[in-house]
This record gives sequence, structure tokens and C-alpha cells, in this order.
Amino acid sequence: MHHGDSSSFFRKPTDEFYHFALNYRFNDDNYLTFSSIEQKRTEELVQECFNAFNDEQQVEYTVPQLLREEHAKYLRSGIEQLHSGYASLDASRTWIVYWIVQSLELLQEPLSIETSKKIIAFLKTCQSPTGGFGGGPGQMAHLATTYAAVMALCIVGTEEAYQAIDRPALLSFLNLMKQPDGSFSMHEDGEIDIRGAYCAAAVARITNIYNEKLFDKTAEWMIGCQTYEGGFSASPGCEAHGGYTFCGIAGLALLGREKLCHAPSVKKWLVSRQMQFEGGFNGRTNKLVDGCYSFWQAASFQIVNQFEIATGSSTSKFSFDRRALQNYILLCCQHPYGGLIDKPGKNRDYYHTCYTLSGLSIAQHFDTEEEEPFVVGSSKNLLEKTHPVFNISFKKQKLANDYFSQFSEKGFDSQKTKIINLIHINYFIFVYNRAFLRRLYGDATTGSEPAPYS
Repeated sequence: MHHGDSSSFFRKPTDEFYHFALNYRFNDDNYLTFSSIEQKRTEELVQECFNAFNDEQQVEYTVPQLLREEHAKYLRSGIEQLHSGYASLDASRTWIVYWIVQSLELLQEPLSIETSKKIIAFLKTCQSPTGGFGGGPGQMAHLATTYAAVMALCIVGTEEAYQAIDRPALLSFLNLMKQPDGSFSMHEDGEIDIRGAYCAAAVARITNIYNEKLFDKTAEWMIGCQTYEGGFSASPGCEAHGGYTFCGIAGLALLGREKLCHAPSVKKWLVSRQMQFEGGFNGRTNKLVDGCYSFWQAASFQIVNQFEIATGSSTSKFSFDRRALQNYILLCCQHPYGGLIDKPGKNRDYYHTCYTLSGLSIAQHFDTEEEEPFVVGSSKNLLEKTHPVFNISFKKQKLANDYFSQFSEKGFDSQKTKIINLIHINYFIFVYNRAFLRRLYGDATTGSEPAPYS
């Protein structure tokens, strides 16, 4: 294999960093394409990150460290002030609140009472009178931002937060979005894809408004999105993609229809998404590594494993390299001043901070047969355990379930939520230790724009 002069700065990896080996680098067979050039460039940047860490080790032994304080500071500053660079995300303000509070939850950084009340007040202004939540105050209700707002309120986890959700109106909104073929429109007269079905099922389950009629034909529509590659696409006939695969697998778990999924082919597709040199995941065939897929792909692995436990099918482990994923996140995806990134050379943002940390949590807590989590580096790197279906912590999922179950005799149907219950039970066998927004590109926050919840 020939990689130009890349071997001139190659550092031989130790046993803990085995995947950063020269023989794992991409081989283009001397046929250059745009994709191959970008892949090799990305590997060079990853190599530089490993070299920098390796050089530190030569001076003084060290292990990969999660920059907890820096990340928490970055996230809290996002709650406090909005920079004008985020104006283009005005329709995603509920999302940004979710990304921040979920990240803080994973870092075990509690919200103050004052901040919690401000978040609740802001999200209430985003709730449509006809049900559901928009991306900002007065905006059209949308299933994606409804998911973000509901999960953010569940992460806040107070009775006031739960009471902010208008459950009857939410149910009416979901019924309005439901299509005759079982799919869901993202908003009134909006696009139809698998995200809608997942978001609808997730908010219906966690708020206890789920009913069989609402999701009639939905599982059948979702399984039509599983492609010949094994992953799931946005809609039938499209290309498999990591985010859509998560929506498909998690959606089937929420519907209790996991038997419809062809688990062997989806596992094969998922395995192919982990990059052998970088250690992180890409989102689809022939694409580059991206930190956010640390959650989308790793969570899909965990849910599929639970599919097999629930259905009594193959018990063979066909999983991902948890050490390699954690190495990639800790060495290549951390901004030195807080926040996480897509890949070396990219800028930090709250989206990648949330999903990269969520993926790190999955990698640490994945194997439910272990008594303790598997943590690369210092024990201080340990994160709160996130639920692979909802992507909020198990603690907050249980609190929400306990609260909303009192409003209906339905509760969670044990037969229809077998996967969710199995995953939840596994949480208790573990033993483990234990703001709106800054600018995207820099570290200084300027301007006097309102916070996300103002």
C-alpha cells in the first residue's frame, strides 16, 4: 500500500490504539477520485491527532481525557446567549435546547432551578395551540421539533416540565400528521419520511398517549424502508443512511414490531459503517467518518442486539469496536475550548456535541453482560448512561414513564414494548461511578441577542 509521504510522520500505535496502524489506512489502488482524496485527507488529520497524543505520552504517560469542564462551560454559555451566527437556526431553537440539556445530562451537570424554569417557559411558547411544538415561538408545529421539545422537558424532569406538555393536543397533532399508508408527515403539508414515524412513536410512548389505531400500518411502512444493503432509508426506494437506520430500528422497537426487521442484514450494514483506521462511524457507503454517527450507529447496534434477545434468535455478538470508537471521540473530536466536532478540522457545534457524547455513552455502557462500563482512559471519562431508543438518560426516561403512566390505564404495554423494557431493566444491573447559543466558529461570545428560552 502506498500513501505518499504519510509514513514519514507515522507513529507506531501501542496496543490500546491498534487501529491507528498503517496497514488500516485506505488503499485507493492508485486510482484517485474525489472520494478517495477526501478519505486519505481525513486519515492524515486523524493521524496528526494520534501523533500529538503519542508525543505527549513520550514526555509523560497520559491517557485520553474527556474535557468535561470545557464542554460544560461551552454548553452553559449556549444557554445564556445567542450569537448572530445562529440566526439561520431560528427554526431549530427547540433542537438546540435539547442538544444542550442532553449533553449536560450526560456530563452529569445538573440544571439550576432558575435555568430549568426558563427552559420550560421558553418551550411552552413553542407549543402550538393545535398540538405539537415548533422550532421557535409562534412557529408551525413539526414532528422533529416536537420530539426535541418533549425530550428536553423530560430531561428537565420536574412536574412543571411534564405539565407543560399538552397531551390531548399532542395526540390530536399526531393524528393529523398520520397518513393512510401508516407514514407520518413532518408537518402540515410537509415531507414524509421515516423520521416522522420515529418522532411520533417516541413522543407517544414517553407521554403515554400511544394507541394501536394511531400507528396502524406504521411498522409495515417503516420496514419498506429497509434496503438491499441492510440499513434503512428516508422512504422506500432510497439509499440507506445512519440517521434513518436509527429511526427505523428504534421506531420498530417502540412499536413492538421488531420481528419485521431482518437483523442479520442490518447488522452487516452497521458493521461496514465503522471506519477501520479512524475508529468512528460514517453515515452511508463511501462517506467520511463523522462524530455524530457515534450515536446513530452505536445505538442501532444496541437495539438490534435487544431484538435478538427478545426474539430468541442468534445470540452471537456481531458488534462494533468500542475501544476504537472511544479513541476516535476522545482524540479526534474534542475542541480544546469545549464542544465536540464532526472530524478533525471541523468546527464545534451543539448538534455534534450532543450526539458524539451520546455515542460515547453508548460505547461505554453497551455490553449489558458486564458488571461495569467499559471506559477508555481515565475513570473521569464516564458519562451518564443514555437510553438507545429515546436518547435521554435512563433515569429521566424512567421518571417520565412513572409520571405519565398515572394518566391512563394503558401505561406501557409489556408485550408491545418488550425491547424498551429489556433495555431499561439492563440499566439496573450496571454498577458505575459516579447556553441560547455561542458562535459556531470561535470562543468569544458577542452580541446581545436573546437566549434560546427568551
